[in-house]
Amino acid sequence: MPGNNQTVITQFLLLGLPIPPEHHHLFYALFLAMYLTTVLGNLIIIILIRLDSHLHTPMYLFLSNLSFSDLCFSSVTMPKLLQNMQSQVPSIPYAGCLTQVYFFVFFGDLESLLLVVMAYDRYVAICFPLHYMSIMSPKLCLSLVLLSWVLTTLYAMLHTLLLTRLSFCENNVIPHFFCDLSALLKLACSDIHINELVILIIGGLVVILPFLLIIVSYARIVSSILKVPSTRGIHKVFSTCGSHLSVVSLFYGTVIGLYLCPSANNSTLKDTVISMMYTAVTPMLNPFIYSLRNKDMKGALKRVLQKKTLF
Repeated sequence: MPGNNQTVITQFLLLGLPIPPEHHHLFYALFLAMYLTTVLGNLIIIILIRLDSHLHTPMYLFLSNLSFSDLCFSSVTMPKLLQNMQSQVPSIPYAGCLTQVYFFVFFGDLESLLLVVMAYDRYVAICFPLHYMSIMSPKLCLSLVLLSWVLTTLYAMLHTLLLTRLSFCENNVIPHFFCDLSALLKLACSDIHINELVILIIGGLVVILPFLLIIVSYARIVSSILKVPSTRGIHKVFSTCGSHLSVVSLFYGTVIGLYLCPSANNSTLKDTVISMMYTAVTPMLNPFIYSLRNKDMKGALKRVLQKKTLF
């Protein structure tokens, strides 16, 4: 019976990254440094936005949520990767694997929706500066954030519940450094057509549609600036859009390529390496690209430090 077959698997073995033994300690130190940088960078952003009243604006409300999402997204996979690199048997319990899938999908898609919300915020700020505060009202901003959280909760729950109905028989080796959804589906010995259909249809709406909306927002921003040529304005907008689009391209490009355009079985190694880009590299770079190069954030850091020295 399928139900009996499912109870055979109590844990999965994670093969991890293809790292030569002589470089094991070097990569462990590198990944640990990347994770600590991610946590520290995003925590600084969240704390500064919380403490400095000058940053209590729609843009920084979205940015604080994005930083929290980045911090949690990296924490879903990196601590387990570091633990398994130090373990003789890099395993994860069945329940832990499903939990990892849930939070991975949740925070990954939350970042996707927050990026499109931030793009809309920048579009309104640049194209309709005089009506910015009336359009981006506190009620609308909170509604957009709440909607992002609710939609990603439902989507992550849907994937997790669909996984629980699958049977896993003999093979419990995942050729990845975390419980990747597509890798788990390949191990299932029951029908996975519904799971694949959900990834294709709903996944397309959660990933591709926000990506297209971001591109449209930035295209409208550029078009608006070009109508009234200004060297300073053009330079400012292009530098801002360039930073945003670099992260958007890195994040969405890898996700779309891995999950919506599945590759051949013999390219598992490439998929694993690419996954590291959006699970570890992107959350680490986001604080630098979105905030630490920002004059408002630097000013907030200076004001907070000055207050501390006075006490």
